[in-house]
Amino acid sequence: MNKNFIYNSSDNENINGISEWQSPSNIALVKYWGKKPNQIPMNPSLSLTLSNCYSKARISYQSKNVKDNNFDFSLLFEGKREISFEDKLFQFFNRIKCYCPYLLNLKLIIETSNSFPHSSGIASSASSYSALSLSIMDIEKHLNPEIDDEYFFKKASFLARLGSGSACRSIMGPISIWGFSELFSESNDLYANIYPNKVNSIFKNINDTVLLVDKGKKEVSSSFGHDLMNGHSFSSDRIKQAHNNLKQLNKALENGNYDLFIKIVEIEALSLHAMMMTSQPYFILIKPNTLKIINEVWKYRKENKSKICFTLDAGANIHLLYPENEYDKIQNFISSNLLSYCENGEFINDKIGNGPNKL
Repeated sequence: MNKNFIYNSSDNENINGISEWQSPSNIALVKYWGKKPNQIPMNPSLSLTLSNCYSKARISYQSKNVKDNNFDFSLLFEGKREISFEDKLFQFFNRIKCYCPYLLNLKLIIETSNSFPHSSGIASSASSYSALSLSIMDIEKHLNPEIDDEYFFKKASFLARLGSGSACRSIMGPISIWGFSELFSESNDLYANIYPNKVNSIFKNINDTVLLVDKGKKEVSSSFGHDLMNGHSFSSDRIKQAHNNLKQLNKALENGNYDLFIKIVEIEALSLHAMMMTSQPYFILIKPNTLKIINEVWKYRKENKSKICFTLDAGANIHLLYPENEYDKIQNFISSNLLSYCENGEFINDKIGNGPNKL
């Protein structure tokens, strides 16, 4: 339990209101894979915050007539009740109740939606839990107006982490660091921080096109995959690799070394899936078309001296990252060479954004 984020007020003021936030998904360049109890990462991660792929959370709240020790909420996802989401939300509320005990005194109506298709290869849990946590912090600020912005966003990131580890990074943008690293004095395992160092202008306005290779539900959940890192024969080496790759990526971002950036981003994506393929039990989430796209990207980059590269989350779908000045050429490349590998020819264009917005 972290005492810094415990709500200590005994104020039981009758309140009501509406809080609404929009929060983006993010794509990790240095991957978080493997966790300790209480959603603590085994290694630090660095991510880019997206712009067009986001979730909205709207909470209507009012004080209960009768105080008890039970949560009272209803949840609508895109206008419909989702029992499985309610079960996950109940688990989340139980994790955070010591930090947000006021939720037990409120009747909540929670409405959420995504700007992108569910199970599309974009981290909807990251954007959803971050938007929800920001909305919860609005309620806390209603009760305690003395909260400053620094505390507000740190605690929001702390709460989001307890819903989904990667969600803590969606609170901070455009580049976020989560997990302790000796490279960054403010880095820690409890919440994310905005990347503090200089970023070379060559990395401004990076585009991210998500190629939807497989829109089906993953056969293996990310939580299950994270757990398999405990006792994995390559776990210690992977943690060392992540720390070293973060160090190298930090150099690339500061110095404008795009080739080094590409090398680290792609080896991180492949290492993530290598850990899945060598765990016990082992599993494979990439699909044949994933590999075909990767080979097409490598061929295109070599022939055209392009700065395009790919990354992957824990699934089959591919994120293509490339600079703004290559946008038209890459769009033509996608249309002519890659769409046949996408389910129903679907893809999503996005770019790097700055973070969440209060609505």
